[in-house]
Amino acid sequence: MISIENITVEFGGFTLLDRISFVLNKGERVALTGKNGAGKSTLLKIMAGLQQPTVGGVFVPKDISVGYLPQQMTLTDTRSVREEAATAFSHIRRLQKKLEDCHREMGERTDYESESYRNLIDRAALLQGQLLMSDATNFDAEIEKTLIGLGFQRSDFERPTKEFSGGWRMRIELAKLLLQNHDVLLLDEPTNHLDIESIQWLENFLSSRAGAVMLVSHDRAFLDAVTNRTIEILLGKTQDYKVNYSQYVKLRAERREQQLRAYENQQKQIQDAEAFIERFRYKATKSNQVQSRIKQLEKIELIEVDEVDNSRLNLKFPPAPRSGSYPVVMEDVAKSYGDHNVFLGVMLTIARGDKVAFVGKNGEGKTTLVKCIMGEIGFEGKLELGHNVKIGYFAQNQAQLLDEDRTVFETIDYVAVGDVRTKIRDILGAFMFGGEASDKKVKVLSGGERSRLAMIRLLLEPVNLLILDEPTNHLDLASKDVLKKAIKEFDGTVVIVSHDREFLDGLVDKVYEFGGGKVVEHLGGIYDFLSKKKLENLRQLEFSTKTNASPAESKTKISENKLLHQEQKELSRRLRKLEKQVEEVENRIANLERDLSEMETELATPEGAKNFDLLQKYLETKSKLDQTMNNWEVLTLELEKNRR
Repeated sequence: MISIENITVEFGGFTLLDRISFVLNKGERVALTGKNGAGKSTLLKIMAGLQQPTVGGVFVPKDISVGYLPQQMTLTDTRSVREEAATAFSHIRRLQKKLEDCHREMGERTDYESESYRNLIDRAALLQGQLLMSDATNFDAEIEKTLIGLGFQRSDFERPTKEFSGGWRMRIELAKLLLQNHDVLLLDEPTNHLDIESIQWLENFLSSRAGAVMLVSHDRAFLDAVTNRTIEILLGKTQDYKVNYSQYVKLRAERREQQLRAYENQQKQIQDAEAFIERFRYKATKSNQVQSRIKQLEKIELIEVDEVDNSRLNLKFPPAPRSGSYPVVMEDVAKSYGDHNVFLGVMLTIARGDKVAFVGKNGEGKTTLVKCIMGEIGFEGKLELGHNVKIGYFAQNQAQLLDEDRTVFETIDYVAVGDVRTKIRDILGAFMFGGEASDKKVKVLSGGERSRLAMIRLLLEPVNLLILDEPTNHLDLASKDVLKKAIKEFDGTVVIVSHDREFLDGLVDKVYEFGGGKVVEHLGGIYDFLSKKKLENLRQLEFSTKTNASPAESKTKISENKLLHQEQKELSRRLRKLEKQVEEVENRIANLERDLSEMETELATPEGAKNFDLLQKYLETKSKLDQTMNNWEVLTLELEKNRR
């Protein structure tokens, strides 16, 4: 569908992308991976037509539409949610306006026999046809349906977008892309600022309904659930595997191990041959063998070993000063904005050394409670910090608050005090800002590089309570692993606000769930929590609120719960069966499309064009594909219906 041909991108004397070529095909869901600053976002922008490469080009068929979701929001603050979503149909509104203008002009004119009037009629007919082709008879209903599907309430439709958090604004952007029904989706960090529920919804959509997808994400669980191909940008080159991310990592390691063994064997053969030549070069009796060895060496094709980027983040938090036994204690903490209660009656105790996660839907108060702990906003109730608590805080928007006109070195030098100033170069080097990188302006840094720079602030003085609000946003997979290891080894207390299941797995021992104005404690790790809450069917969360009931009501409730349990078991069984059927049909579709592609290639040759048996087989296969696609649509609709 999209062909990338020999793309090179250069900045100054630096080559970011070096002669990259690949094809994105229909039905492929590709993970584009690589370290921060490798050129992932740049490549997506080039594919979306927003940036031009230094050399090479992108070739997109005229009938293929491409949708692009950038990392940064482009919403205006002057529109409502409905109005912003409706911009997905701006091309249809333009057609309608042109058609209205034509009709008005036709009503005003009287030169019915003139050529210009006939041209006006033809133009109106063409516009009418385009509107019919776009199926735009009721796009207002489509907007409502999509927004409700993404979790918005009807009461939200007329609210200004500026009232919503980053996650909900991302959903509006996703709604616009879905409404546009693009053939190809290019998504740059689509899970940043999304909660776990919306990430799993997006996983389902991309896996079952999207055409072709290329995405950048540092959420390993999300990549494994969605993608079936991985392209890694490494030192300006690409490595391409037809598997998801985790499988790719294993295959890449195996491939490099094989390359190293083959390279070492070949080098030994070369050394043996060179030693033989050197030893017997001047002996007439060995001249034939010497010449034979020389010819063998000339014919050898040297084995290349894939390059490895050895630059690595080196992160270790300073030893934590000893704090009191309970760094954070809350009793009946509440926060409201006017009539809106963010949360009420929060009872929370975090012991020294605890590593806890705050999870829940966006807008339920996770960051708000963090701000209460930090003393940035007022609240009701009792909130006490323990003895000698020193907080290190990483905020969601910290990377955006950096002064873009300062260099990397100046950014840290500006806030460093005392002996730390003599160690700035060492600290920057540990965060992969060594050498000339420390002289870069902040404005030219990638999102991940900015996050790393903001993270350095946490190292400037020892703390014993780390509060990290979405710390993994924009960090590449390798940097996330290093951060996770550093947090594990940190001997203080940690509070993490995150939606990244894989990052939280094995890191936290307690989960606080935010929702419905409450904060509920769950002992255990993140997957223990997900299992308990049965988040595979996330809609259950919305109906899980407990209420006080009389004994008679409680007995009735128990009977209802038993019935509900049986219904849930049956629903789960039906869902598994439908999911298996959809998967089987999708495999058949992929096989049929591959067969059609091969036959089309053969039919394009002079010999193939004369092969009527091949043509008949092609038509039969195409008919089977149409029938299978219809079957897939029916099964998919049934699956979605059962998931509601």
